[in-house]
Amino acid sequence: MDTQEAAKETRTQAVRNQWERLERYRILNEKVKKGEILFTGSSLMEQFPIDELRMTEEMDAVIYNRGIGGFTTEDMLQCMEEMVFGTEPGKIFINIGTNDISRPEYRLEKLMENYGKIIGMIQERLPGAEIYMMAYYPVNEVPDDEWGRGMFATRNNENIRTANEAVKGLAEKMGCRYIDVNQGLTDENGRLKKAYTVEGIHMYANGYRVVLENLRKYL
Repeated sequence: MDTQEAAKETRTQAVRNQWERLERYRILNEKVKKGEILFTGSSLMEQFPIDELRMTEEMDAVIYNRGIGGFTTEDMLQCMEEMVFGTEPGKIFINIGTNDISRPEYRLEKLMENYGKIIGMIQERLPGAEIYMMAYYPVNEVPDDEWGRGMFATRNNENIRTANEAVKGLAEKMGCRYIDVNQGLTDENGRLKKAYTVEGIHMYANGYRVVLENLRKYL
């Protein structure tokens, strides 16, 4: 199998995994407790080990995680039933859009347009829910290989800071709560601390523990 075929197979498997996850969520949603807390978004939310951290911290909150790795705002718009509405949450914490930023064709205006549609759909369907729009996490943008050079071309801390300002503005416009959960995640250069990250983007549990501490007062 050549490189192009391998890449195609990887993408096919990723899509298959996403749809399998959606089906699991659909079935799980049949038995959830309504009015509880929902975490939703892309892999940065999916990989949040909230169940284990919640038990370790002896938190009583009921939190459902409906994140899906690789999803963009466009993807989420097509799957709102499984990712949001099926749990009928009272509080919603959203982290979606970093995969949009990763794309070569990334445009902030399109990201905000889609994000606004997501919020609008939630407000129409779940008018009593509290919506918390989370800041995008920083990255450790040290491109020491071909993957890193490609990934951090647009998904860099400069673009993330700009996007966070736009998310904050969108939250204010739509009557939601923007929360900066990044305190304690960065090193002296403003990058995600190396000890917290798998490959510069996704985090280990120690990084999520910091985020949870920043989130605690909102849960």
